[in-house]
Amino acid sequence: MADDSASPSPSSASPLQHHREALKSSGVQKKKIEALRDLRRLLSQPEVPLVDTAIKAGAVPLLVQYLSFGSSDEQLLEAAWCLTNIAAGEPEETKSLLPALPLLIAHLGEKSSTLVAEQCAWAIGNVAGEGAELRSTLLAQGALRPLTRLMFSSKGSTARTAAWAMSNLIKGPDPKAANELITIDGVLNAIIASLEKEDEELATEVAWVVVYLSALSDRGISLIVRSSVPQLLIGRLFSSENLRLLIPVLRGLGNLIAADDYMVDSVLTVGNNIIGLIKCLKGDNRVLRKESSWALSNIAAGSFEHKKLIFASEATPVLIRLVTSAQFDIRREAAYTLGNLCVVPTGNCELPKIIVEHLVAIVDGGALPGFIHLVRSADVDTAGLGLQFLELVMRGYPNKQGPKLVEMEDGIEAMERFQFHENEQMRNMANGLVDEYFGEDYGLDE
Repeated sequence: MADDSASPSPSSASPLQHHREALKSSGVQKKKIEALRDLRRLLSQPEVPLVDTAIKAGAVPLLVQYLSFGSSDEQLLEAAWCLTNIAAGEPEETKSLLPALPLLIAHLGEKSSTLVAEQCAWAIGNVAGEGAELRSTLLAQGALRPLTRLMFSSKGSTARTAAWAMSNLIKGPDPKAANELITIDGVLNAIIASLEKEDEELATEVAWVVVYLSALSDRGISLIVRSSVPQLLIGRLFSSENLRLLIPVLRGLGNLIAADDYMVDSVLTVGNNIIGLIKCLKGDNRVLRKESSWALSNIAAGSFEHKKLIFASEATPVLIRLVTSAQFDIRREAAYTLGNLCVVPTGNCELPKIIVEHLVAIVDGGALPGFIHLVRSADVDTAGLGLQFLELVMRGYPNKQGPKLVEMEDGIEAMERFQFHENEQMRNMANGLVDEYFGEDYGLDE
């Protein structure tokens, strides 16, 4: 955290004042570079937070002056590096860089050296990551296209930094930047080329670009799913154990699966590519479990063939275990998937048609207690998900054994808690199920 006191401590004020005077002097270039380098080192020390002090001492206007065209590359690099460190501070500290943004963007251009352009991209990435307002400012000042050019760089660190900054710049919530990016000539080829390289750090940053393109741009989704990007992402699921890479890879695939049926029909179902999702589902990492459950639930919401694909795989027993024992958010995603496996929507207002084989296997596999636990959730949507599954069991389990199974797991008590619930839809649904399946005639035909 930066020091917010009105005046800096003597230990910090003295060196900063010294460097400020050195920066302002018109002396030898070597001394200016040394002063910039020393200031950069001071600003990068987390144990002695001096960003706020430097801003109050007037460092930003001086650093902007040192970004002027015609300056040496060494001077430009050190000035941009200092600004990068300031941009990594608190939100108000990052906003202090507004006067520097035009020159930082200008130095992304072809006339700048690769090192200077990369450092300016890093500073811009820090600014873009601070919030939507600053992202809008950067976009209005033309940061998108020169940053895209840097993504084409053959220098690994430059391409990585540019891709990271780009993902910060297009992350929304306004989709304008994502929609503009996908129209730039060569950008999809650059994404593909980066994912084809062995550099996992580069693949990670580019995968985040895919995440935001697939979340915000319909045109981006259409172009990406019909390219080699999905197969490259799936390949990373199979080959990598790098958590930093797997998270954006899985999230990007999930976005594409949710948005475009072509992704499932022509990519995932070919060559049994679903195995990569199952690998993440079976792992120990919470984020990967949740993301893979979400992706599978979207596949399971599709055609009967998609449902059979998941049902016949290793995913089903894993999902049953997760719905009964995992953390709340993962239980819910697993429940969506299992529920989708059991029904075929009718396309009208009627109740969905039950796939009895799937329902029986999932109930007999031990999933019912997990769904009843969801019914008891304080979250209304989650409780509703649980109630929907109980309705399937009581309506569709063979030989009218569904109500008895629900009763054996204390499902009646779970539903009766909604008898006087403030949510009318939940109250009517729960009371309707109790009345229909546990009314006066319940048990008479045994």
